Amino acid sequence: MYQYTNFDRQFIAARNTQFRQQVARRIDGSLTEEEFRPLRLMNGVYLQLHAYMLRVAIPYGTLSSAQMRQLAIIADKWDKGYGHFTTRQNIQFNWPRLIDVPDILDALAEVDLHAIQTSGNTIRNITSDHFAGATSDEVEDPRIISEIIRQWSTDHPEFQFLPRKFKIAVTGCATDRAVIKAHDIGLQATRRDGVIGYQVFVGGGLGRTPVIGKLLCDFLPKQDLLPYLESILSVYNTSGRRDNKYKARIKILVNALGIDNFRDQVEARFSSIRKTFASPDGSFIDNITSQFSPPDFTDRSVSPFEESYQTNPMFKQWVDRNTAQHKHEDYRIVTVSLKEPGQTPGDATSEQMQVLADLAESFSFDELRISHEQNIVLPHVHKADLPLLYNTLKKHRLATANIGLISDIIACPGMDYCSLATARSIPVAKEISTHFDENNMEQDTGEVKIKVSGCINACGHHHVAHIGVLGLNRAGVENYQITLGGDATENTAIGDRAGPGFSQSEVVPAIERILGTYHKLRHDAEESFINTYKRVGITPFKSALYPAAKQSR
Repeated sequence: MYQYTNFDRQFIAARNTQFRQQVARRIDGSLTEEEFRPLRLMNGVYLQLHAYMLRVAIPYGTLSSAQMRQLAIIADKWDKGYGHFTTRQNIQFNWPRLIDVPDILDALAEVDLHAIQTSGNTIRNITSDHFAGATSDEVEDPRIISEIIRQWSTDHPEFQFLPRKFKIAVTGCATDRAVIKAHDIGLQATRRDGVIGYQVFVGGGLGRTPVIGKLLCDFLPKQDLLPYLESILSVYNTSGRRDNKYKARIKILVNALGIDNFRDQVEARFSSIRKTFASPDGSFIDNITSQFSPPDFTDRSVSPFEESYQTNPMFKQWVDRNTAQHKHEDYRIVTVSLKEPGQTPGDATSEQMQVLADLAESFSFDELRISHEQNIVLPHVHKADLPLLYNTLKKHRLATANIGLISDIIACPGMDYCSLATARSIPVAKEISTHFDENNMEQDTGEVKIKVSGCINACGHHHVAHIGVLGLNRAGVENYQITLGGDATENTAIGDRAGPGFSQSEVVPAIERILGTYHKLRHDAEESFINTYKRVGITPFKSALYPAAKQSR
């Protein structure tokens, strides 16, 4: 992974010193909250429902063991003993005191972490495939270009006050684990005639106006990527709306202009910008690339794994569900679920973070990844080490074998924390996961992606869920709309709204009816929920959700 230079550390130290002074002025009353707001947002500090929240950047979701340990220490020392991993591959601390935030930022800097550009109308944390560097189907490791984009975009003088926040996601293969078409810019590495370049998608996003990104460029040569990105941002910065924040995202601009007109404007800017753009030289790129070299994989007997796999059914279930094929046949990619039924999705205690740091150091070449699905990934684990890894995870309630199943729910913090939320999402997610786990329905149902958002901002990604749940406020009462048929893979799709919403107590029975209908209609257990839905459409599911008496109201 990328190693900070002296320049990086000096830059972060200067920013932290500056913010420490700003915090002191807010505390002594020299700055009002309104004056302080843009300053704190530039440093990842939100004012949520009950307290300040600090959002820490985890670039393209990659952490070292030392960094994870420091996050655990911060959770214990300055928060309530846990952290919340997000769909943006960040971590949030929900209860820091404002007076302590400068000390937290200094503690982060000790391990080359920061909170810059995790909020505000700027280019946010660059996200990527959480299997990067480990999966066999990569054209290239997407973290390399993600790091180059991160350095280009951090503190970029032109893009610190964009019309609205801006999100970029990168994948290195045809399989999309980064939901690139739901981002302002999505990049997919591709190979043409032996040369690596990028497909560029633009104008995707969820929220109150969910849109799938449109193809802007079918093949962009590597050397043109940064000036091309600068051209896109320049057009957006110039022409994006600033009179209405609900219409300020680039997706609105692309829709208003049309993709062809937007492309023409980008190409015009590109022809000008590329002439004078100071692209990174070859030695700089080589240095970045070398820092993402594959680990030194070892050849060892896998017999301990094979014996456990044959004799321990719980271990076998966990391997089948929570590990994926690695590019080296003797290794597996391990996804550690943070979705134990009944627990808050994405939360990890400081103890669990310490354990994961130790396991990464011992078994995964000191690497951890945060997935946009709010789980932790150990990308390079030798099969021989899987039994010991599993037993250790089990001792710390981290061995839930549910990746991709009903209880592997994405959920935003909702009204328990967020001042923007209109309904609770965490209790709903807990009720769903607990109910279907207790009734032993998960394994037979197979893969179903359920995602819960507490408001129309859609931080829970409900639009691209197989079953999406959106919490709204209807005359002072929480009401939950259901969408069906969304897809967050390379086959990106926005879900269809099923109909009128449900009370919180009706959500679990409604999902039971949806899944009961799926069981009746699927060809066999091999046909997944999403494939059945695509085959039969929404009508039979609506009929199950809304009996005739309710439909006639």
